[in-house]
Amino acid sequence: MIVNPILPGFNPDPSICRVGDDYYIATSTFEWYPGVQIHHSKDLVNWRLAKRPLARKSQLDMRGNPDSGGIWAPCLSYADGLFWLVYTDVKRIDGNFKDAHNYIVTSPTIEGPWSDPVYVNSSGFDPSLFHDEDGRKWFLNLVWNHLTESVGGNPKHPAFGGILLQEYDAKAGKLVGEVKNIFAGSPHGLTEGPHLFKRDGWYYLTVAEGGTGYDHAVTMARSRQIDGPYELHPDAHLITAKDDPEAPLQRAGHGQMVETPSGEVYHTHLCSRPLPGTRRSPLGRETAIQKCVWKDDGWLYLEQGGVVPSVEVPAPEGAAEPQRPEPIRYDFTDTTLPRDFQWLRTPEPDRIFTLTGSALRLHARESIGSWFEQALVARRQEHFTFRAETRLEFAPANYQQMAGITHYYNRHKFHFLGVTWNADQGRVLTILSCPGEWPDGRLSFPLAKPVKLPDGPVELAAEVNEAELQFYFRNGDEDWQAIGPVLDASVISDEGGRGEHASFTGAFIGMAAFDTSGSAIPADFTKFSYAPGEGA
Repeated sequence: MIVNPILPGFNPDPSICRVGDDYYIATSTFEWYPGVQIHHSKDLVNWRLAKRPLARKSQLDMRGNPDSGGIWAPCLSYADGLFWLVYTDVKRIDGNFKDAHNYIVTSPTIEGPWSDPVYVNSSGFDPSLFHDEDGRKWFLNLVWNHLTESVGGNPKHPAFGGILLQEYDAKAGKLVGEVKNIFAGSPHGLTEGPHLFKRDGWYYLTVAEGGTGYDHAVTMARSRQIDGPYELHPDAHLITAKDDPEAPLQRAGHGQMVETPSGEVYHTHLCSRPLPGTRRSPLGRETAIQKCVWKDDGWLYLEQGGVVPSVEVPAPEGAAEPQRPEPIRYDFTDTTLPRDFQWLRTPEPDRIFTLTGSALRLHARESIGSWFEQALVARRQEHFTFRAETRLEFAPANYQQMAGITHYYNRHKFHFLGVTWNADQGRVLTILSCPGEWPDGRLSFPLAKPVKLPDGPVELAAEVNEAELQFYFRNGDEDWQAIGPVLDASVISDEGGRGEHASFTGAFIGMAAFDTSGSAIPADFTKFSYAPGEGA
């Protein structure tokens, strides 16, 4: 069986592509660098991170992008001996405007080399590229209408102005011909995330609707002509949990279909798993997949019936057993950053970290939560329970310098245990928290009094058990000691703070350092580990 989610943790907006016996899924990375995650599988059951292709300044520079801006809804396809990756770089999300610029990069292989981007348009987000049987290529995207009352965090239907279609001339590298609005969506509204699929002379259009919260859905329509008119699926929605609050996979929507070599059909979709008794999803929007069947009416349906996604679905014949999660230890002795880790926004990572051969050295820059240049290197939280540990060598000279371990979502939602300087005590441990304080990002200080530290390395840990976070520390061979109160880990989630329609990423656990004096003091992290909890 396939066990959902197949890509746990922050992996939304899955675009799936099959080349021979190989499957690839591209997911959104928003403000995290490098841009776009591409996972690979041979059986739809077990997946590995294969590449983040937007990895240099000429392809992507997100300095100044807001939280939950950046790379939205990539589309991955294969044609003419090339992989084609379409993506949006969103520069503004709040208010009436969405400054969203769409690009295409190509590569002969997933590993690269990936080309510099070709600019396409800026009329809206969620672009995709469809390669028709006659060799023509068609570009689709949502058109955004700013002349409405729609504002960030409170989406209303009029701003989602329909799905645009225009021919793309690959040789000229530009859109050509008439642009047409081919689909206004179902009455559910908030229509976005278009993908086309052709079968038996029909063009099938799947879109995401209902917003990316708990009303989310995959909606399907079809037409004999690529530019419409499109008729709605008999059920309107192919996949949704909007009417089933008890379904384990909530917020289901935004995905793409794929056929196996034997003709079986699957459809990816994003989903979330809120903590029990809450509407908070620390793992963010994850990727799941459902098995589907074509029925005699020429429409696609979930194989299990209905529209609610299942946790377990039949795998293709010959698939392997799902791999069990294992603890991972990173010692930073290589010259490159382990692939699990990302940083924020900047295409100049050497200014915020280097690998010394024995440590990950963070060069402390702007404050934690900066939109420009902050030294924060982290990996996704992929389990509801986990423990992360790190070893830090850091010698601050003043209270403007701090380094340590952080459970991080964005500048409004984080907990940070770090080493800093106190005028009365010298080198100390303290905790900074921002528990969803929007819009000003005001800090709280959960530790009543800083804890004095001796000279030398210190080990720090964060242990999360669903909605609870406890920090720990130890010196040398001492036993681990809890530090500070139990903190609210559930706020480090999509729905924490501003709510489900305002934040679109997921929880990370990692290492951070800042130096608001401007001295760029180094902080050396000599190891890091991530261990899923029992039953994870």
